[in-house]
Amino acid sequence: MRTFDYKKRYERLLQPDLVALLAQIHEYKGEQALFVEAKADTLTQLLEVAKIQSTEASNKIEGIYTSDERLKKIVRDKTMPKTRSEKEIAGYRDVLNTIHQNYDYIPIKPSIFLQLHRDLYKFTGNAGGSFKSSDNVIAQEDEQGNKSIRFQPVPAWETPAYIDAICDAFQDACKDSQCDPLILIPMFILDFLCIHPFNDGNGRMSRLLTLLLLYRAGYIVGMYISIEKLIEQTKETYYETLQESSYNWHEEENDDAPFVRYMLGVIVAAYRDFSSRVQLLATSEMSKPERVREIVRGSIGKMTRAQIMEKCPDISRVTVERALTDMVKKGEILKIGGGRYTAYIWNRENESYDNR
Repeated sequence: MRTFDYKKRYERLLQPDLVALLAQIHEYKGEQALFVEAKADTLTQLLEVAKIQSTEASNKIEGIYTSDERLKKIVRDKTMPKTRSEKEIAGYRDVLNTIHQNYDYIPIKPSIFLQLHRDLYKFTGNAGGSFKSSDNVIAQEDEQGNKSIRFQPVPAWETPAYIDAICDAFQDACKDSQCDPLILIPMFILDFLCIHPFNDGNGRMSRLLTLLLLYRAGYIVGMYISIEKLIEQTKETYYETLQESSYNWHEEENDDAPFVRYMLGVIVAAYRDFSSRVQLLATSEMSKPERVREIVRGSIGKMTRAQIMEKCPDISRVTVERALTDMVKKGEILKIGGGRYTAYIWNRENESYDNR
């Protein structure tokens, strides 16, 4: 059995670029705390949108889908799940809600992982809530459909001992004030994925645990900006860095840096997104059409109506459409495409609007 010394591994990760990412996150965290304290009521819409996006994205990574309309109803608990996919989506919703509401009271221990996994599958009739009963592999498939083994996880009989070991090592490292949890958390998640403790649901559990660990450490940006969506949007890099960092894992010679660097980048992106959104929410003197205008003007490249509504979830679809139509008529923005592929871009050739 390999050993887990997070403190020793931590020292190897104090590299200039990683330390710079830590500094950015710490700064953003302070800004967010001030805004949440002063404007908590204005963040309700962001919270709801993030839950929907997180539930959709984390399941989408695993090939679990439903329609947008059904997804929203399931996340809002307005309907019962019908298909196998919807039942798994409903399970993710419930575990995500549990973490959002109770993270301070959810310790990092194997029995908790089993309970969360049980709830992940409670609508499916599957026996969730137990570690894998047989050995599993992490496979990959090339463009020709040929499958190969990318990584051989820990054998089933050793899994409980390994989960005990990483939980103990993580808790021990967290007690050391010299160890930043932002570095420890991706290392722990990497080990969790290399152990691959469940027959199914390891990826989704890893993302739920990422949120739990971040929230417990005081980094709650994932409540308002979907970290799972950011991972889903960059999933090729996610899998590449995971593979890089898992190489020679069993021999205790793996390099944690690629995966840690990737996850810190995702967290920075989430905080940046939060900062840009709350600036608009906080500008109360602006009318809603004016806020729509500023969103498009402040973006490089094209934007869809859905992307605008994500940034300002308190603005209705009708209001967004009216604002866009008005700006097109005035020549402030250009309409690109049509139908479901319609997008808008700020007309930067029209200097009179850029200089307002």
